Formats: sequence, C-alpha cells, structure tokens
Amino acid sequence: MSKALNLIRNFSIIAHIDHGKSTLADRLIQRTGGLTEREMTRGQVLDNMEIEQERGITIKAQTVRLKWKAADGETYELNLMDTPGHVDFAYEVSRSLAACEGALLVVDAAQGVEAQTLANVYQSIEHDHEIVPVINKIDLPAAEPEKVREEIEEIIGLDASDAVMASAKSGIGIDEVLQAIVDKIPPPKGDPAAPLKAMLVDSWYDPYLGVVVLVRVMDGVLKKGAQIKFMQAGTTHLVDRVGCHTPKIEQLDELGPGEIGFITAQIKEISEARVGDTITDAKKPAAQALPGFKEVQPVVFCGLFPTDAADFEKLRDSLYKLRLNDASFSFEMETSAALGFGFRCGFLGLLHLEIIQERLTREYDLDLITTAPSVVYKIALSKSKTEDAKTIELHNPADMPDPNRIVTIDEPWIEATIYVPDEYLGAVLKLCQDRRGIQKNLTYVGHGSSTRAQVTYELPLNEVVFDFYDRLKSLSKGYASFDYHQIGTREGDLVKMSILVNEEPVDALSMIVHRGNAETRGRGMVERLKELIPRHMFKIPIQAAIGGKVIARETLSALRKDVTAKCYGGDATRKRKLLEKQKKGKAKMREYGSVSIPQEAFIAALRMGDES
Repeated sequence: MSKALNLIRNFSIIAHIDHGKSTLADRLIQRTGGLTEREMTRGQVLDNMEIEQERGITIKAQTVRLKWKAADGETYELNLMDTPGHVDFAYEVSRSLAACEGALLVVDAAQGVEAQTLANVYQSIEHDHEIVPVINKIDLPAAEPEKVREEIEEIIGLDASDAVMASAKSGIGIDEVLQAIVDKIPPPKGDPAAPLKAMLVDSWYDPYLGVVVLVRVMDGVLKKGAQIKFMQAGTTHLVDRVGCHTPKIEQLDELGPGEIGFITAQIKEISEARVGDTITDAKKPAAQALPGFKEVQPVVFCGLFPTDAADFEKLRDSLYKLRLNDASFSFEMETSAALGFGFRCGFLGLLHLEIIQERLTREYDLDLITTAPSVVYKIALSKSKTEDAKTIELHNPADMPDPNRIVTIDEPWIEATIYVPDEYLGAVLKLCQDRRGIQKNLTYVGHGSSTRAQVTYELPLNEVVFDFYDRLKSLSKGYASFDYHQIGTREGDLVKMSILVNEEPVDALSMIVHRGNAETRGRGMVERLKELIPRHMFKIPIQAAIGGKVIARETLSALRKDVTAKCYGGDATRKRKLLEKQKKGKAKMREYGSVSIPQEAFIAALRMGDES
C-alpha cells in the first residue's frame, strides 16, 4: 500500500547559476546514504552530461529519492528535484515546481541575490510553495551572510531570520537543511482511491528502455501493468516498469499519491511524452487534465551547415539522435547558395542553441557553420492577384516576401531584469538604449560600497539574440546578471538587409534589422567582410543593400601583376598600351569570375555579426 502522506516531502532546489545547487544536492545524497563516498566518483552526481559538469550548469531536471531519519525518530521520504536555472528552460522549471510542495532557495553568501534566483523564486511563490532560504558558501573569505539575509528580505520579501547557514562544499549545515525540509515543507495531498492523475514532469530517451517518463502522482495509484492514457497527446500505453532513483535505479510495484518516480511504457518517440501532460488510467480516466500544460515553441532560429558538404548525412543522423532526448528542439532541411545543404533549427533560446551546437561538435565530431540567429516574425501580407491577405510566420530572413505586399511586421519583445553593481550601471543603460530598449524601472538594493542596481527594460528579442549577453558580461566585468521573459509581439519598422559580394547576394548573411540601425549594421558588416575575404585578380565590390538601395559599400582591391616591369626607356605609349590591355582583362575576369568566400570568413562575419 502507498506510504503515509505525512512522511513524504517533495521539494526542489532553486538558485542562480553557480550558487552551489548541484553541490548541495550531492551532500544531501551523501548524508542520507543514497551513495557512499566511494560511489561518488565525481562531484555534481545529478549533472550527468559532460557539458553540464564543465560549465557548472544544469540542463536536464533530475530527481532523486532520499530516506532521512529526522529528530522525531520517524523516517521520511524526501523527493529532491534538481531543476535547470537558466531562462531558456523556464517551462521545465515550472513543471518541476508544480510537482513539489516546497523549495530550498540557495543563495551564495558572497554573490547575493541574482536575476535568475528572483525569476525562479517568483514562480515558486506562484505555486504556493513553502520556501526555505539556505545561505550557501558561508566559509568563503568574501562571504557576508548577514548582508545576504537582509537582501533576501529586502528584494524577495521572504522572512530570512531563520535561514539555514551552510557550506555544501565543506558539508557545514547539511543536517540543519534536512531538518528544515522536514519541519517547514508541508506533506503532499492526494486520494489513493480517486481516478489516477499524474503529471509528466520530464522525459528522456534510453537506448534500452525507450522513453523513460518522470512522473508525480497527484491522485490514485500508478501500478506496473496498468493501461495508461496521456490526456494531451491522446495516446495509450502499457506500463512495463515503475521505479525511482535513489540515485541508483530501484524498481517498485507502484507509485502512490504524492510520490515521484519514473515509468517506462515502450514509448519510442519522446515527442509523445510531452512535459506537463496528464497521465490517467485508460479504463477509468480522470474528469479533467491538470492545469498549466503548454506546447513548447522554439524562440530562436538559425541555420546549421556542415563545413564539409560530405558530412551532410552525418549531421542529419546526429540531429535525429539529439532529438530523441530533446523534444523542444526542431529542425527542417534548407539549402543555401553559399553554404550548400544544411538544416534550419529552432531553439528555446541562446543557451539552448549553444548547447546543441556544442554537443554536435563534441559527441558527433562535426565541424559546423552557424548562420546568424534570428527570431520568429509575424508578417501581415496584403491581397495579391493570386493570394488573399494573410499573416505568415518568418523564421529565415532569406524567405522574406515581396516588400510591396508587406503591411506590417511584428517582432517578439521581452522584459529583461538586470542586476548590476552601481559603477557599471551607465555602460549597461547605454547598451540597452542602443538596442532599442525602453526603461521600465530602476531601483537600488543594498547599502554602502556594495550597492547594486536592479534595472527592468523592455527589449526586442531580435536585439538580444546576437551578442547582448556577451556584451553585458564584458561591460560589467562579469558582475551583471540577466534574466528575461517574453511579453508578446509589437509592430516594428523592420527591413531585410542583404549582403552582396561582386553584385551577387549571399543568402547566408542576410538579416532582418531595424531601419534606424540598418546603416550602422551594414557598414560594420561590409568593413568586416573586406578584411575577411581574400583578394582576387579583380576588384570586388562588397555591398549592404535594402531592396534596391545600397546603404554601405567597400571595395576589395585587385591583386596586380606589374605588367610594365619589362619596359625600360622608350615611349610611354607602350606602358599605357600594356596597362589598358590589363584593365580589359580585369573587367572580363570580373564579369565571369566567381568570388570564393572561405568558410572562416563566414564564421567570423556571423559570429561578430553585431559588434558595430
């Protein structure tokens, strides 16, 4: 039979990147005997991707069931969910939080409250969670726990008077954290006799078991051998395995109300097991699905092309394999005159793009060219002779329709929250103004030398997807923290800027820009290409154009052979004749010659696409 609900605690850990969330999870696992010191062959046990360990970030939500004998002598079952901290995975975080009753808020004693901490705490408060503040890294020389305690109260509005002081690395305060979980986080509610209702929290692909589904049972009992139905997807499956991670895999007969565990049901495609779906009994279904489900939509698009055209098949296979584990990533084939065959890929955000790109390079040994990232534009078209008026979504600047038919172009906007030390505020405000930002709020946090500004800006996503984050970090020497959420679309005066090399458009370099910034952006691009393209035997014009109007131009001079070297003395007409002959040859060459742009030039031009 299912366990007594009052002995179960479901909680997640929320924190900004690098505040010690995964290390704290390690210590809790070790302290409760989930793994012995010998079995913990590496730190951050729950981060099992090489990229997660290297960068110190969590990409996939992980769960682990721990047993802890509390001060009252009872043994409690603690279900810990280690959630991603980055904004790109905000929906996954929201589902993980919906599966819990409380959260540990981990704040670095040296860094204080940062942007992502704030975003995730507000999500946690919306789910009506009991939040236990934990001030981590108190043994660092720069630690100021009292100041951080004040910050938590001042910025978030949580009572931090009894915040747990801990150092996950040194193992200080771990017992106090476990006791606080038992004392402060409420037990789950649920009726074992009601029809089965469980939330699909996450899913991943296992080459031996198929899709493994992480679930939180709300009502009813989920048993091995049961026929289940996914309410949003409308598919039915037979459960062949029920279990939990301790963090070793442990098989169970059933999961009762309030419990978190995993099931397998011979599901082949991860797209069938969508995060946030409701699982119910196929024979005796629940009346309605759990609230909060939404389709995950890609936000940023870019083209991925193999440097060597022979790698195209390899790239396609690699993308299919990656998609097995990541349903939020989408791709379709595209061709480019300059780069050949490749794929147009959709991502949840820039970090997601970077991770996929890095995994393709590392795990599948591919050499890739990435075109400039772009966002999804909504374009309203007027009626034409052959078509009615309609609205289309544009993912690729190269597919921009005829400008004469465009009525309006709407672009996505975001609301960004930036925390920055006072001395870098001027540079950050200028960066946001240059990117067409609208300032909404500016407040100060803290006292004396450690004053920080909290700035809220509305910005077009188009201006953020290039190198906004890198520029923000370099302007603030790495101290600024940044978090955002989308706030819908707005109409913008946007145009397609084409780059022409020797009067031939290069589709991979075309981009959609705001009319006001087009000239600066175009001039920066042509100047850079002039340095990157090697000289040929003829003059090459490099132009940036909007429609038929050239807005910036640079000319790459020709390589010249000194044809007059053999003339010594004699009449000047001989030299002129030879030079005229050379001139005619160069003109002919330019007419028929094709300009080869090396791959490195593309990569460099696209990578630095926004530093002007």
